[in-house]
Amino acid sequence: MAETNGLTVGPEEDVSLGQSIVLGLQHVMAMDVYVPPFLIATALALAPGDSTGLIQSTFLGAGVASLIQVLFFLRLPVCQGPSFVPVGAIVGLYAGTQGFDTVFGAVLVGAACVVLLGLSGAYKYIVRNFVPPIVSGTIIMIVGLTLLPSAFSSNIFVEGGSLSMGQNVLLACISAAIMIFFSMLGVYRPSLGKVFRICSVILALAIGSVVAWAMGGLDLSSVASAPWLSLPHVAFVNYGLSLDPSAILTMLVIYVVLLAETTGTWYAVSSVIDEPLTDEQINRGVIGEGIGCLVGAFLGSTPVTGYSTNAGIISITGVASRKVFVAASGWFILLSFVGKLSALIMTIPSSVIGGVFAVVCTIIMLNGFRAVKDEPLSERQLYIIGVPIAVAMGLLNLPADLSSVAPQFVQFLLDSPIAVSALVAIVLNKLLPERTVAESRE
Repeated sequence: MAETNGLTVGPEEDVSLGQSIVLGLQHVMAMDVYVPPFLIATALALAPGDSTGLIQSTFLGAGVASLIQVLFFLRLPVCQGPSFVPVGAIVGLYAGTQGFDTVFGAVLVGAACVVLLGLSGAYKYIVRNFVPPIVSGTIIMIVGLTLLPSAFSSNIFVEGGSLSMGQNVLLACISAAIMIFFSMLGVYRPSLGKVFRICSVILALAIGSVVAWAMGGLDLSSVASAPWLSLPHVAFVNYGLSLDPSAILTMLVIYVVLLAETTGTWYAVSSVIDEPLTDEQINRGVIGEGIGCLVGAFLGSTPVTGYSTNAGIISITGVASRKVFVAASGWFILLSFVGKLSALIMTIPSSVIGGVFAVVCTIIMLNGFRAVKDEPLSERQLYIIGVPIAVAMGLLNLPADLSSVAPQFVQFLLDSPIAVSALVAIVLNKLLPERTVAESRE
């Protein structure tokens, strides 16, 4: 078994089928994959059947895209899921054309362009020349740092339904404490607690949900009313594909931001498993990303991206086997057809997920710190690390009134602090000159 960097099971090591199924499920439960399609459906006021179809299509697209990456292209322990980056653009495109035909037509063309970029071999040169360890480590820190506030604002510090804000805060603390307890039990008492460590996330979500039920905050009525079998909405059955030049241009901009986002995720996972990304792997990852989005467009899924959550869960559980991520992909596909299972996942209280998610985001951020800690922290390096973090925090707190007056292209960037901060880190690394050996001695 691999013990490097805290792992007990390496990416190429095997785990039993039963373990794969359980561990894959906890990745799925922690990813909140249904949130982007839910936001889109809510913003567009879709009919209940259309909303359910979009969510199920998202699960199916995530499962197929994850299999494509894990088995054939990127071959890293990471799952694909719907990106939050295109949500605003999709709502705008749908509202302008009154249908998903133009939206998914643009998604398909943009995905084909991403595949061509990967096949050209150019992306690896971009990464090699512009993303050295200090930049990649900074991006990883920003990924965790920018995701962390949403754990609190969207999941924990909320009030509504049958739970007060105080109860939600208590639930989040209980869930986080349970996960940390079981994770540390496996670290300090391997013979006793290894199984608890690798299942720490799913145990935290399950026990947290039971506590929520005791508080009267777990509503299972949607599970009872959900059908056992239902079908996702797919191309040429539930919608067509229409090509509109302006929509395609918009989606191309989205994919540029998306690639910056997903590259940060690859580096985060690479850091956790202590295996540097190769040029060939990066190119294959871009091809896989494009093919996953291409297939997803036919399946009715919005553009997918690698989820940073997986890196945090790997770090907590110590299990990085790709077999687990094949199982997670299988869960996504199963959830896209079995209505009661997907409804059960969606009943987990947001504060329970938020408590786990907050710890996961912190772990991701600290893995970025681990990637840059060996760098000589001169004043130049401090600016390269610090300024992008400041930019990310500024964008997270940017007033809506200010961003709404910006051009549409700029709004896409402002909605993705990770992408903008990554660009700032890259530019600073190129603009700020390195000190020569002679200058260092003066």
